Amino acid sequence: MNSNDRSIVALVMLAHGMVHTYELSIPIFVSIWLTEFDVLSLGFVEVGVTEATLGLVVTAGYGLFGVGALPGGVLVDRVGSARLITLCLFGMAGSFVLLGLAPNLLVVALALLLWGAAASVYHPAGLTLLSKGVTERGTGFAYHGIAGNVGTGLGPLLTAILLLFVDWTVVSVLLALPALAAGAYAMRARFDETAAVDAVDDSVDDSDGDSVGDDRAGTGVASLAEFGVESRRLFAGAFALVFVVVMASGLYYRGVLTFLPNLLESLPGFEPIPLTSALPAPVTDALGVQPDSERAINPERYFYSGLLIVGVLGQYLGGKLTDRIPVEAGLAGGFGLLALLALVFLPAANAGLAPLLVVGAVLGCALFLVQPFYQATVAEYSPAGTRGLSYGFTYLGVFGVGALGGAIAGTILTYATPAALFLTLAAFGATGSGVGVYLLRRRRAV
Repeated sequence: MNSNDRSIVALVMLAHGMVHTYELSIPIFVSIWLTEFDVLSLGFVEVGVTEATLGLVVTAGYGLFGVGALPGGVLVDRVGSARLITLCLFGMAGSFVLLGLAPNLLVVALALLLWGAAASVYHPAGLTLLSKGVTERGTGFAYHGIAGNVGTGLGPLLTAILLLFVDWTVVSVLLALPALAAGAYAMRARFDETAAVDAVDDSVDDSDGDSVGDDRAGTGVASLAEFGVESRRLFAGAFALVFVVVMASGLYYRGVLTFLPNLLESLPGFEPIPLTSALPAPVTDALGVQPDSERAINPERYFYSGLLIVGVLGQYLGGKLTDRIPVEAGLAGGFGLLALLALVFLPAANAGLAPLLVVGAVLGCALFLVQPFYQATVAEYSPAGTRGLSYGFTYLGVFGVGALGGAIAGTILTYATPAALFLTLAAFGATGSGVGVYLLRRRRAV
């Protein structure tokens, strides 16, 4: 990588880590909110808090995280990535301060909406910056993904550790501090955002034999009418199938992760361990933990964090493979593996802790293995001039439509069984794999 590549990759790694630190810390709080709040008061009506209720609350924030990616993608093509990444970081910090001050579940919902709005611009901004500014695109995607997974894993782990000693409201405010520091760094970063754009990017084949780009490909979207034209051009080709893949990815991702800590806590081997029993008396005395304290180590939170940390391996492997095999083949294999893992997760959990650890580790890898493949697929099936718009639609699918996975999971767990949830997840995986197979066959037929 040259110096411009390194500057860009450093910024997007930092910002990506922050986004996923907050995103995946939220499920840790969900299990607390289930006991902390009895009702969701909307002024004129009160709703009892269940998995279904919290699923809808979390889906609102996660949904805006995805829906906002589309206007975010349009803004990227008009104003550039760096400004939006800076605003994203400061906005996320503010949202977690508000979350820490929340007196009720309604304010929690408002804080999650603010977080979703701020975080929504990151993926179209960061991925456009990588695809247009970094010459070694595949490696850039890989390092970008690794940083996201570090945030994804360490964010929940840090949250779980802090919850041993302070209330969740204090933890939320403390989590805001790194984003403030990252925002200050982003304001000082300098690089060329379009260093890697060349003539090849302006005429990308959409596997139909039609050119997706033209001589206006460097202009972005300047009006609502042009937005409509460029959107229709994207979805007239194979990008529509890529959009199905990213929706399947988002539904699976959010569906399996939102309530995973809550699912695990009822399994044998995940019983809470009192902090006074787990740590020597001198340590608990130094930390101010009283002998009758109810604070405990919750093993499911650490399993959840570990599963996400292992995802670093899958992200790195997926990023490297995008430079070596057809991306369509990666989609077919990766989503097929996700479907299989959904079918074996509960049998493994019932077989004991050791089989569950193995399946959990593979699931952590597979969840993130597919991400570099669909990110690179978008780059192959879209023109450089509307790359931000393309990634906007991508993360509308992944995190907007995908946010419904949380509501689906909460509803299934409230009114059906975990087995029904994992069968539903397997269907999402099979859909992504099937589209990958179809795209691969079309590619070889051309």
